Amino acid sequence: MDGRRLQRLRGLITARGAERGFTGWAGVVCEVAVQVVGVDGGAISLRSAGPAQELAAASGPWAGGLEELQYSAGDGPGVEAFATASPVFVTDLDQADQRWPGFMSTAIGAGVGAVFAFPLQAGTARLGTLDLYRRRPGALPSDRLADAAVLADLATTALLTDASPEGGAPWAQVDTPGHYDDVNVAAGMLAAQLRISVDDALVRLRAHAFSSGEPLLEVARSVLHRQLHLDQFSN
Repeated sequence: MDGRRLQRLRGLITARGAERGFTGWAGVVCEVAVQVVGVDGGAISLRSAGPAQELAAASGPWAGGLEELQYSAGDGPGVEAFATASPVFVTDLDQADQRWPGFMSTAIGAGVGAVFAFPLQAGTARLGTLDLYRRRPGALPSDRLADAAVLADLATTALLTDASPEGGAPWAQVDTPGHYDDVNVAAGMLAAQLRISVDDALVRLRAHAFSSGEPLLEVARSVLHRQLHLDQFSN
C-alpha cells in the first residue's frame, strides 16, 4: 500500500471526524470517499454468507436506498463482491447484460450509471463491502481507483473501531435493533405459519417486494403489523 496515500486519506478522515457530529467512523469514510474518489454516493454494509445484511453507514439517502435495494433483491455488485472476496467494477450499469436481474432495472431507474464495490476483510474474516455509486457511467481514473482501494482498507478499520466497546456507533450497540431485524422476524413468522423454511419465507418476502415495488423492510413491517394477509405469500 502507498504509505503517502494512506497517510493523506487517514488525515482527511480524522479531520472530517473532528468537524462533524460523530455517528461512527464508517460514516466518515463514506463522506471522504464521495469527496476524493469522485462518486455521488457511498455506503458500507455488513454482510454474511446468508441473507443477513446491516447498513453501517451511507453518505445519504440515495446510497442508503441502493444498499436496501441490494438487500431486497438478494443480488447486486456488493453482494457479488462479498461472495467472491474480489472487487466488482461496473463502469456502465446499462450495459451490464442483466448481471443482477433484481437490482439492475430499479438501480438504473434511480439514476445509477456506474458502481464500484470493494469487499472488506480483516484477516480471513469477511465483514462486508464498501459500495461506491456514480450517476454517470465511466471508469474511475487510476489515481482515484487507488484512493478507493485504500479507503476500503480504512473502512475495515472503521468498522472494527465502531464495533469496539469505546466505538459507540449506533449500529454497533448490542441493545439497538438492527436495521433489517424486522425482515428476519417477519421471515420467521411466515416460516412458522406457512410451515416452510426461513429461506423460502425470505424468498417470498423478496418476491412480494419486487412485484409491489415496495422496499423489503416495509413489506416485512406490514407482515409484522398484520397488514398483509398470509394468502398473499402462500404460493
